[in-house]
Amino acid sequence: MKKTLALILVGLLAVSFVFAAGSGEAAPAKAAGPVKITFWHSMGGVNGEAIAAMVNEFNTINEGKIEVTYEYQGTYDEGFAKLQASGGNYPCDIMQVYDIGTRYMIDSGWVLPMQTYIEKDKWDINQIEPNIAAYYTVDGTLYSMPFNSSTPLLYYNKTAFEEAGITKVPTNFDEIYEAAAKLRVMNADGSVKRYGFGMGNYGWFFEQWMGKQGLHYVNNNNGRGEQYATAVAFDSNGGGLAIAKVWDKVLKEGIAPYLNIGNNDAKAAFISGNIAMTLESTAALKSLLLNIGDRFEVGVGYFPNINKDDKGGVSVGGGSLWMLNTKDTRREDATWEFVKFMISPEQQAKWNAQTGYFPITVAAAETETFKKNIAEYPQFQVAIDQLHDTAPQYAGALLSIFPEARNVVESYIARLANRTIDAKGAVDGMARDINKALAEYNLVNY
Repeated sequence: MKKTLALILVGLLAVSFVFAAGSGEAAPAKAAGPVKITFWHSMGGVNGEAIAAMVNEFNTINEGKIEVTYEYQGTYDEGFAKLQASGGNYPCDIMQVYDIGTRYMIDSGWVLPMQTYIEKDKWDINQIEPNIAAYYTVDGTLYSMPFNSSTPLLYYNKTAFEEAGITKVPTNFDEIYEAAAKLRVMNADGSVKRYGFGMGNYGWFFEQWMGKQGLHYVNNNNGRGEQYATAVAFDSNGGGLAIAKVWDKVLKEGIAPYLNIGNNDAKAAFISGNIAMTLESTAALKSLLLNIGDRFEVGVGYFPNINKDDKGGVSVGGGSLWMLNTKDTRREDATWEFVKFMISPEQQAKWNAQTGYFPITVAAAETETFKKNIAEYPQFQVAIDQLHDTAPQYAGALLSIFPEARNVVESYIARLANRTIDAKGAVDGMARDINKALAEYNLVNY
């Protein structure tokens, strides 16, 4: 990639010997102090508190050797923008970046692939859940370390299901339509008191449904081939239109209300009981359970297929840890030690229990912390099963302008909801706008 990174060597490795007068013996070297590294993250609230606890524990264990300063950078988008604005001046040693920033990070030339230290340390990569590692692996190289990984689930009001006599959890949209009709409750004035289904306008779902159909989002092996992605594939392979038609149907036929871009409104509607089914991340499980309390029982199922015969799978979302190529060996070595701590079985089990994100390390499932959490929240086992039932080939697309592409998809779904465009027009518009952005980026950067 045609990127020039201004790297300034700030010190030379030297060994100085100071001899005591007349003794001819070297005086003891002065202690260098702990290696200080900086960690940028984008976890707020309870998740941020969990990050702080983990870093503080690491610092206590490594007192006098390594000291990590953790700095909250705002949302994923905000943190990512700050890194881009730095122009490769390495404002931190390690950074949490969302999944859709992966291609850009690889292209930037700013990162030190985790594979470098995995091989240097002879660290067993099989410790990582394979379906999670697959997303961040390109051409056999694990570029970043998975950390906060999640997949989408179907959440449903189990109490309402029982009252409606529904015994089967929907696995595709034909079954969602059928269940939603039974779950819908009307007011005396003819208005809807409770919809059977509702989902936020979230581009992540569009990406997941491409994988569930076993189809590619972009060309060149979903952006994972020898050449980078140059165009979307969802318009030509029919996957995008199938998704847009589902959106069109649930809105036009009143199966679900339009719940705006993002997932906050959908989550609130589910918590309040205004919708009986919704789609959300596995990472939302604990917060949903705590907010709903004993008002109704929450059930979870696999993220639904678009078509009943779809044979694809889900890919992970969330974020991963990226080492920056600072050229400072002491700091890079210290950063690797920090990474290993953050993904150790016990730390990942704690992270899972506190946040709801997957433990990315296989052995975390054997810890007492994990077993206790599963016993308390058995719904999470469905998320684990869904992860294991997918395959690495459905790891998901990589493209340099993914954040922008996701925004484009959401904007056209919003237009579909507002009846200013039909399903085909929405897909054609998505393809046109994303392809234009891709062409502009590739022209400048490749």
